[in-house]
Amino acid sequence: MTVPPRGRVVIVGTGVAGASAAETLRKEGFAGSIVLVGDDPAAPYRRPMVSKELLSGAAGAGKARLKPAAFWSDMTIELSTGVSARELDTAAAKIEFDDGSQMSYDALIVATGGRPRRLDLLPEAHTLRHLHDVAPLRSVFDRVGATGAAPTVLVIGGGLVGMEAAATARAIGAEVTVLEMAERVLERVVPEIVSASYERLHRGRGVAVHTGVRITAAHEENGRTRVVAEDGREWAADAVIVAVGMTPNTELAARAGVSVGDGIVVDEFGATSAAGVFAAGDVARLPNRILGGTERIEHWNHAQAHGAAAARTVLGVRVPYEEVPWCWTNQFGRNLQIAGWPGSGTELIVRGDIDAGPFLALSLAGDRLVGVLGVGTPRDVRAAQTLIKQGPYLPRAVLEGDELDLIELATTPERFAAGAATVAVTE
Repeated sequence: MTVPPRGRVVIVGTGVAGASAAETLRKEGFAGSIVLVGDDPAAPYRRPMVSKELLSGAAGAGKARLKPAAFWSDMTIELSTGVSARELDTAAAKIEFDDGSQMSYDALIVATGGRPRRLDLLPEAHTLRHLHDVAPLRSVFDRVGATGAAPTVLVIGGGLVGMEAAATARAIGAEVTVLEMAERVLERVVPEIVSASYERLHRGRGVAVHTGVRITAAHEENGRTRVVAEDGREWAADAVIVAVGMTPNTELAARAGVSVGDGIVVDEFGATSAAGVFAAGDVARLPNRILGGTERIEHWNHAQAHGAAAARTVLGVRVPYEEVPWCWTNQFGRNLQIAGWPGSGTELIVRGDIDAGPFLALSLAGDRLVGVLGVGTPRDVRAAQTLIKQGPYLPRAVLEGDELDLIELATTPERFAAGAATVAVTE
């Protein structure tokens, strides 16, 4: 699709995907109207800071701002915050907002992201996804701290956000317990050997970690929350943080008849089933052009890149999206970078010391490099990300060899593609 030069593009969602789409449209020459609207009351900000720098108090909201306040007006992007899109009429190319206003569009980009999943047993528990989630939790810390006691925190969920929140709370002096339903922490993101290392890291810093915990009851008790597990164990805390994943905000699209399925279904260009409507970021379910199938990716860098890609499609630049996902987590000063799909591998080649670092772990499915994890090895992780995308044949002897140079391999992958052909002919 090519939007008219003086047309209007409406972007719903002021997270990084929506903000990136708006910025890309303007910087790549679109001279029409750009409307960026979202239900978050704050101007676009860096959400990864919520569970780390913002929760710890190391940075204020101003530091988290994605762009200076004047950026949006300087770029003639109409930014509206604290406004929800209520109804979408794809046939009329019109969208209605919760204040009753309506707006027509020539192209619509839905970047509504998601909301934290909640537990029925703990409806009032804290979550950590938005800027406004930080102050209520900090107020509990401050209230308890004023009595001279260390605040106690229960973190329900041992994924990335949960473990980051646990590390942050512990670093500022809270007594922290993590309860994870699965048999290991970070199960969805990293291989078992890396999960075990991060569990040791947390335990070594005084975080109590319990896995295989299924909560069956919870109640308030003298201003604290007590939870009970299926096996009878109990824990009580001043604050409970629930970090059990997110639910994509697909309701607007679903009501309009746009195809959804654990996300808004898009093609490799970001287009939905409705003409003129695109989706990007956490809310989009897109084709995995490297491994096959479809996926919904909840990483900051993906949202940024996918938002820009959707904007380029709107401008008529049809380039299939096939970026290899990349993310990071910072816990107790240990910055772990992850690229690709480490969980889809069947074998892990580890170089270095996972506990002491630096280390690099290469995840293989057969002779195909499908994922990489590293601490203190950012250039190698980036090079491996390139190799995952290029998909060359990488002999095991090369990956395990003492002279492995991923940066060199990433610049000359054709040598190994040729090697694969030679092997096939010989056999």
